[in-house]
Amino acid sequence: MNEVSPAVVTQQQLAKGIRKSAFALRGFDVKNLGRTPELLFHPKYGPIMEKHLRLGSEICADTMKTPVDLVKRVSDGQEPTLDEYHESIALIVAAELAQLEMLETFFDISITKADMIYGFSLGELAALTACGTLTTEDALKTPLAMSRDAAELAHDTTLCILFSRSDKMIPRDKVKRLCAEINAEGRGVIGVSAYLTPNSMLLIGQGDTVRRLRERKDGLTTERISLHLNSEKWPPLHTPIVWQRNITNRSQVLLHTLSGGFTAPSTPLFSLVTGAFSYNDHNVREILGDWIDKPQLVWEAIDTTLLRGVETVIHVGPHPNIFPATFGRLATNVSLVTKDSFSAKTLSRIVQYGWLWSILPKRTNLLRAPKLVHVILEDWLLEQTIP
Repeated sequence: MNEVSPAVVTQQQLAKGIRKSAFALRGFDVKNLGRTPELLFHPKYGPIMEKHLRLGSEICADTMKTPVDLVKRVSDGQEPTLDEYHESIALIVAAELAQLEMLETFFDISITKADMIYGFSLGELAALTACGTLTTEDALKTPLAMSRDAAELAHDTTLCILFSRSDKMIPRDKVKRLCAEINAEGRGVIGVSAYLTPNSMLLIGQGDTVRRLRERKDGLTTERISLHLNSEKWPPLHTPIVWQRNITNRSQVLLHTLSGGFTAPSTPLFSLVTGAFSYNDHNVREILGDWIDKPQLVWEAIDTTLLRGVETVIHVGPHPNIFPATFGRLATNVSLVTKDSFSAKTLSRIVQYGWLWSILPKRTNLLRAPKLVHVILEDWLLEQTIP
């Protein structure tokens, strides 16, 4: 799975190291329940999880004008389908906020003491809520209002990952240009949805645009580039595909009516929209106006985590996915490249992971990747003994 293998971390260790910790919140995936049912049925955690699920249900039902019962859905263990994308949105944010409240309520570990926090896609909205910048309603109402159109657009889209292991990192500008050239042909739109590492990125394309990208990708660099297709359907957020339903402009209009957004985050919040600690006490509307159609800067978040000396990453949400997987691949690659520095095996590894070797002299912070401790919060909570 290329995911991290979480170390055993005690309550005392997690609390003591919180000032050198980062919270990473997940976004949408095809599976969104994770261990939320276990947390809901837990004698201590249950009331907190139920409270957040009920609030999410109310906001979702009011926005979508349809009955929503997330407590029943979680109790029954029923994953939302693509046509129920709106429920996935509310479920993910509710579960993340509930987990963070459990951590603070029962273990006195608060995100306000952490070094940084960030979230992928919906996770950034949940992070803004956890940090006191937005209310839960503020965080949910705009993506919920766009959810039907986003789900409908997903039926004609394909998610793929473009990656290379050579010393030629995939040039972002050339990929953007190739996408623009394909889009100009008038037979569907394709765009980058997330930059994972210097040698990998997620793209979402309509119709046969991914096929056309595959046919022309060799022109991006002189080295071999691979393209892997995902069989699931994904709402094409963070790509220009959303322009087709005026989702960007409609979202920006809705953002005018946020009740909050006038309080800076309580924890340094790194935005995957801007690739920086950009939020202040008045610009949340501006940044979230770009959130809907701009690629997610995953690599910038990971690089910054290592640069700041973070020692523990706490992954929040139901079965966290993209951050554990990306951190895990990076840690594995760094370990392979730096082991037995002058052996013949290392020389072959340098060829295989050349993109990483080429930047290590400039970015020595990456050497810390294998030493990071990772905590999957839902697992950690269920492993603890509460008096």
